[in-house]
Amino acid sequence: MKKTILRTTAIAAGLGLTAGAAMAQDIRFQCYSDGNECEVYDDLLSRFEAENEGVNITVDVVPYQAILENLPVQLAAGNGPDMAKVTDLGGLNQYYLDLAPYIDTAYWDASFGNTLDWYRAGDRQGYYGLHSQLTITGGFVNATLFEQAGVEMPGAGATWDDWATATRAVAEATDADFPMAIDRSGHRVAGPAISYGAKFLDAEGKGTFDGFEPFAAQFVAWNEDGTMARDVWASQGGATYADAAQEFINGEVVLYYSGSWQVSRLDEQVGDFFDWKVIGSPCGPTGACTGMPGGAGIVGFEQTKNPELVAKIIDYLAQKDIYAEAAARTRNLPAHHGVAADGVTFEGVTPAAQDALSAFAADLANVSPTAFAYQGYAGNRAMFGITVERLSQAIVGELSVEDAMTRMTDDLAAAVAGSQ
Repeated sequence: MKKTILRTTAIAAGLGLTAGAAMAQDIRFQCYSDGNECEVYDDLLSRFEAENEGVNITVDVVPYQAILENLPVQLAAGNGPDMAKVTDLGGLNQYYLDLAPYIDTAYWDASFGNTLDWYRAGDRQGYYGLHSQLTITGGFVNATLFEQAGVEMPGAGATWDDWATATRAVAEATDADFPMAIDRSGHRVAGPAISYGAKFLDAEGKGTFDGFEPFAAQFVAWNEDGTMARDVWASQGGATYADAAQEFINGEVVLYYSGSWQVSRLDEQVGDFFDWKVIGSPCGPTGACTGMPGGAGIVGFEQTKNPELVAKIIDYLAQKDIYAEAAARTRNLPAHHGVAADGVTFEGVTPAAQDALSAFAADLANVSPTAFAYQGYAGNRAMFGITVERLSQAIVGELSVEDAMTRMTDDLAAAVAGSQ
């Protein structure tokens, strides 16, 4: 077992050449971390190596951007790794190795249920992905700023409007820079948009932006009046991802909407600087109070020279005891039904982080079926990008909200046509 750390996407782009030259029992696992995931998998897989003589698994640690941008290029060129941790779950389906001939599918059905569908597309309905990192979007609030401002925090069932009003009052009283911030991501705004009426999928299961405009209008207005941290969306071009975690860690944002994967980072970097808590997802005018599920999973690729071994490795990580250990050590919500039912005591976290992860786990019950379906839609990656690009243009004044909606619909039609 050895771990390599590739710090630049340029280096990552060359990974496939190395993978292509791998020996028969050498496996390359391309991995990115939100926290310590690759380190933990490196350790767990060292046990697999000890139990399987002659197998050598190299964990190549790459930046997340390499997974998004370089990995698809490698796969298209036929020189990708044997397996990888990915987030474009259905979008890369054409490259996935079907694990079904090598695994106990009944165990996988019982253990992973609906997340299996997130990796399927079209007539490719096999067993492709081990969902290793279940996430849900939701809000973090700086409780210390609320206390200093003497503003009562909105309670259960509070709306986005309630939180906008409260956080503006807190920011004004404490001189915090921004009442609210949302990551620059189409995935991140999807939950709030559903709460405002976005459909995302039509009756035939095809992508649509019908119902998105009410949220778009409100979001643009909040960026214009200073309720939202405008630079998070306005300072980037195209569909580039940007988060606002550092602004929240610095105490500059009262309410930060991101997701459960940020808990470890906040736990480590906020420390005792201020008190923070998870509030779940505020409600919208439709009455829905939903976040977006998501996360990452481990997949194998058809181009591997060792399909049975790759499947065996992924199946090893899927076993309940190994999966439970990984969830506890990486501090991620489990997608394994049995592990979730038993509960997870997360390792090395403060009581605040344990409370935060428990709050996110409890909020999974509030996730809209629309959100689950959208997460499993193979075209969601394209829709996420379109959302970011056109919303940003409306925020900076290049487009009206109405024109942005028209462009989004046109972009989606072009993307669908281009994929056929």
